[in-house]
Amino acid sequence: MEKADQAGMGATGPLGTSDIGGRREPAAVRGAAGTVTRAEAVRRIHGVRRARRARGVLVQAVLLAAVVAVFCAALSYGDMSVPLGDVIGALTGGGNAGAHFVVVELRLPRVLLGLLVGVAFGLSGALFQALLRNPLASPDVIGISQGASAAAVLASLGFAVSGIALSAAALCGALLSAAVIYAFAWRRNVSGQRFVLVGIGIGAGLSSVTSYLLTNSEVTEAQNALVWLTGSLNGSTLEQVWPLLGALALLVPLTAAAARDLGPLQLGDDTAAGLGTRVGRGRLALLGCAVALAGVATAAAGPVAFVAFVSAPVARRLVPGAGAALVPAALTGALLVTAADFAAQHLLWSSQFPVGVVTSLIGAPYLLWLLARANRTGRAG
Repeated sequence: MEKADQAGMGATGPLGTSDIGGRREPAAVRGAAGTVTRAEAVRRIHGVRRARRARGVLVQAVLLAAVVAVFCAALSYGDMSVPLGDVIGALTGGGNAGAHFVVVELRLPRVLLGLLVGVAFGLSGALFQALLRNPLASPDVIGISQGASAAAVLASLGFAVSGIALSAAALCGALLSAAVIYAFAWRRNVSGQRFVLVGIGIGAGLSSVTSYLLTNSEVTEAQNALVWLTGSLNGSTLEQVWPLLGALALLVPLTAAAARDLGPLQLGDDTAAGLGTRVGRGRLALLGCAVALAGVATAAAGPVAFVAFVSAPVARRLVPGAGAALVPAALTGALLVTAADFAAQHLLWSSQFPVGVVTSLIGAPYLLWLLARANRTGRAG
């Protein structure tokens, strides 16, 4: 009986103690210590989330401030410099007639169009890359912009279409090319790699169509089309701004609603379906929004190269762990287009270049670096 009691005491000890490694520890204290550890873990998790949210807000505020700064600089600086006070006065309906004409009539449409085009391309690239889980998934790489370009050139050179009708043709071309790519990439589901490869092939074919149309057109018409194909904000007017603004007013809320399925879809189809997501409908809605955003941006300013391709990776590096980082990507796109257009007008030699030239100078080295890095790590051929 005494041995039994001693054995029992060796396991739990008197008064609910335990013998661990020859040291008696009260069970109540051990339980309390376990509770404190779990609470501390929860606090650390909440702390990390708060820090991530704070960083996201800070990055977005800095990007917004940079966009506003470039916006003001673009309105103020030029052949005729306008002081910032006069710029603000012209925007608010005051100031002298000369400043109002320069700021509101000449410069404001171009800057606004650049901002809206950057937002659209930035959002589109972020959606494509997050949904297809491929850094090459960008509308100007996978054939969407090429479809818009081919349709616009065909409408312009073949049927003398211009204005809103030309923009509508470009949007229809983007949607049609996306539908063809989706149909060829469909094998019970849509794989990101297959979608990208099919898109690159379709884009190459559409680029050949565009080159054929340019070759068989008049020199002056081909020259004007080539400027548009480079991506240009030259000669922007408010008539170009309003349709794009209306399209974004519709597409941005639709994108925000569809993006609720983006997180589960990034985990894979099986996991997303297990979480209750309607995979096919969710993917189709997100692809539709991404294609429409790229289409309306291309229709407004031409296929401005590499904006969608670069904006999303930059935003994700600024806000790591934020998923698709849609808002930072949109702000990054707006900043990239407005800054590139400002540089194209004032900082590159004595001639004004289309904005697409500057964005290509930025994006092409990034593409080469991405491919070289992928080959070094064995993730590409």
